[in-house]
Amino acid sequence: MNNPEVRFNEHNNLLQLEEHIYHLADVESPNVFRHMFPYDEVPKIAFNDRIVPHNMPEEIWITDTTFRDGQQSRTPYTTEQIVTMYDYFHRLGGPKGIIRQSEFFLYSKKDRDAVYKCMERGYRFPEVTSWIRASKKDFQLVKDLGMKETGILVSCSDYHIFYKMKSTRREIMNQYLSVVRECLETGISPRCHLEDITRSDIYGFVIPFCLELMKLQEEYQIPVKIRACDTMGYGVNFSGAVIPRSVQGIIYGLTTHAGVPSAQLEWHGHNDFYKAVTNSTTAWLYGASGVNCSLFGIGERTGNTPLEAMVFEYAQLRGTLDGMDTTVITELAEYFEKEIGYRVPSRTPFVGRNFNVTRAGIHADGLLKNEEIYNIFDTEKFLNRPVLVAVSNTSGLAGIAHWINTYFGLKEEKRIQKSDPIVAKVKEWVDRQYEEGRVTTITDEELLEQIRLACRELQTDPGLFENTGNQNGGS
Repeated sequence: MNNPEVRFNEHNNLLQLEEHIYHLADVESPNVFRHMFPYDEVPKIAFNDRIVPHNMPEEIWITDTTFRDGQQSRTPYTTEQIVTMYDYFHRLGGPKGIIRQSEFFLYSKKDRDAVYKCMERGYRFPEVTSWIRASKKDFQLVKDLGMKETGILVSCSDYHIFYKMKSTRREIMNQYLSVVRECLETGISPRCHLEDITRSDIYGFVIPFCLELMKLQEEYQIPVKIRACDTMGYGVNFSGAVIPRSVQGIIYGLTTHAGVPSAQLEWHGHNDFYKAVTNSTTAWLYGASGVNCSLFGIGERTGNTPLEAMVFEYAQLRGTLDGMDTTVITELAEYFEKEIGYRVPSRTPFVGRNFNVTRAGIHADGLLKNEEIYNIFDTEKFLNRPVLVAVSNTSGLAGIAHWINTYFGLKEEKRIQKSDPIVAKVKEWVDRQYEEGRVTTITDEELLEQIRLACRELQTDPGLFENTGNQNGGS
């Protein structure tokens, strides 16, 4: 047995002694944690109140899987679309490269063409990386393309080891280690995707396996990365929750007991239980430098952690965007709708058409007085999306006034107040619409026509509206 080592912990400036040595538990029958995952019942979240400390890395970043996991659930992108999005990611990530990597399939000529074209851009970030089958032929392909790293699937739960691969833990671990060694022999840095980690035996298989991976890293002097994959979205971030569902427990085990450096550890989450974003943030807080995301959360089943969400999580945790250009997020949403034909659900945070649109009259009244009351931040500054009001039967005078001000870009002394006669005239028409049975919101075109009619009836100069034009794209 190895002697425990006393190490200096630079986070808390204390000497740390880790005495636990974890060996592979080569069980005869699978441990599928039936007490937590009874298939004929809703999964259970259990607690033992074991608390681990925060361990935020010095640097944190985002990695992208839009062109890998993101393509597994939709019509594949064309080469041109991939290159265009890659350019957007480069701009979004900023000069510090907060979007650190983007991973690609290499199976088809279309995928490889996209890789060539993206690498020709010469960007340092996002680094072009791959996901391949575990074979010498594919390893050589990665090397021929000039890539320094590739992802390799290493499923780690007994659901996969026993039921899918019909094998044992020891046989699978030896097989995985052989594949990783082959990768290292070609000079490529492997990124090991620990599939289904939130249903795996963390201390009986995952940590012993990762300890062996760290030994290979030391032998070859080539980094071996670990991607902790919450494949089924079972992870939870509740303090004191039991592993394997505890995100912080998994990250703590990998960094403390398996010795995986934070810079070589990332979290890949799915959204089956609506926890992808909070789980990814938790992985950052407890020691993973990277969180793996897909644009707009597009991915297998319920999707992955949305990349745009983690951009704003980063800013909230760090107190700065570190040069990220968040207006690119809106450009990407527009590109998806106009060029790819994909419309993000309207209430999706940051990118949906209605994410900062209010319909309630009482809210509109607050927005008219001070938009900070009902807007999450300056969405016009960060996303080129001014806060909007959709006019309906609940909008009231304030909602109509706010719509006019926003649509025509009226600022300060030119802004229309809810007491303006034009607003009253438009509201009379809106009220009649709903009294007669209308159930839909009022369109921009209808409101413009009513404003023109109101100006004519009140003998008001319509020039204020007609000359200003729609500066903000309407509602």
